[in-house]
Amino acid sequence: MAVCALVGLLGASLSAHASDSVEQSFASSGNVHVLGRFYDAQPSGIVHLADGRFVLSFPTSAQRHPGPVLAVWKGGSKLQPFPDAATQKELISPLGMTVDAHGRVWVIDEGIAAGQTEPQTPAIILVDPGTNRIVRRFSLSSPVVRPDSHINDIRVDLTHGKEGTAFVSDTSQTTHPALIVLDIASGQARRILADDASVSAAPGHVMEVDGNLFRYNPDHPQMPQGGVNGIGLSVDSSRLFWAPFSSRRLYSAPTAIMSDPSASEVDLRQAVRDEGEVGVVDGIFTAPDDSLYMADEERHGVVRRSPDGNLSLVAHDPRLISPDSLASGEQTKQSVSSLIMTVGQWARLPVFHDGHDMQKRPYLIVRIDLKK
Repeated sequence: MAVCALVGLLGASLSAHASDSVEQSFASSGNVHVLGRFYDAQPSGIVHLADGRFVLSFPTSAQRHPGPVLAVWKGGSKLQPFPDAATQKELISPLGMTVDAHGRVWVIDEGIAAGQTEPQTPAIILVDPGTNRIVRRFSLSSPVVRPDSHINDIRVDLTHGKEGTAFVSDTSQTTHPALIVLDIASGQARRILADDASVSAAPGHVMEVDGNLFRYNPDHPQMPQGGVNGIGLSVDSSRLFWAPFSSRRLYSAPTAIMSDPSASEVDLRQAVRDEGEVGVVDGIFTAPDDSLYMADEERHGVVRRSPDGNLSLVAHDPRLISPDSLASGEQTKQSVSSLIMTVGQWARLPVFHDGHDMQKRPYLIVRIDLKK
């Protein structure tokens, strides 16, 4: 009878599996829709222009690829070189991007391509989307950048400085992250908060990647890692937010003091505010209501931080392998109803797997519908 009872229990458990409860974040949230697929190149940066165009960056620092490195995305896999075909020769590895309050496009160029043996030549590129021309180029050199620098993302504040101030994240290829501050009028740049805890990897940080756990290791990286990566600007440009990649915390500081060349490092460090834990953050998008939408690598989704600091997981999907940069989809002056996001597979690059390419094409562009 005991054997019969056990068989009965086993049969019942097998027949009941279809209705068993699951951990909800492992399933799709249902509001993620694939809009574009790319097989040859991995998109990273994305901006939405006032005229409706979306611009994508296709960096070459990790792997070279055919086609444009900066392009207008016309839906699906259709691309048009931006600002034009001839200008592609002036770009090496475009990465992070932003649009300022005047509608101009600012692009980070890493200045290095895969296999390049010459020193990197990082720069900030300013493009006028009205004329489709590069109107200014700001080269970054020592001591503003180091040999191990990895300039990553950018935000532009037009309320401080004669012509405004640009803030750039230097994630660092090793252990020397910082924020870079560019005075647009003079073209002079400064390196601030270098190696400060607010821009650095958290000691002992452990991250989930493709179902495995890896510990931050600057000597032998097994996953994308480093210091300050995603940065965001409040709607009124009064405050800059940033998050170290190998961390789960968000920080901020007033742009008034960060843009002030007379502010000492002590002043700057004292002005930094720890905004608390948010997740493993890549790209940050600021909505019209001052909410921050953050690409969360570990949750394979997007986290919303409301102006009062409350957090909510607005999207999650197993296809969001390495959620990257965010731009508005449909937006009014008061709200945003959808986000467009690039999805990479950075953790699957050969550099993290003893030379083996673990990527599975295609790379994706997705739309995330937000609840009203």
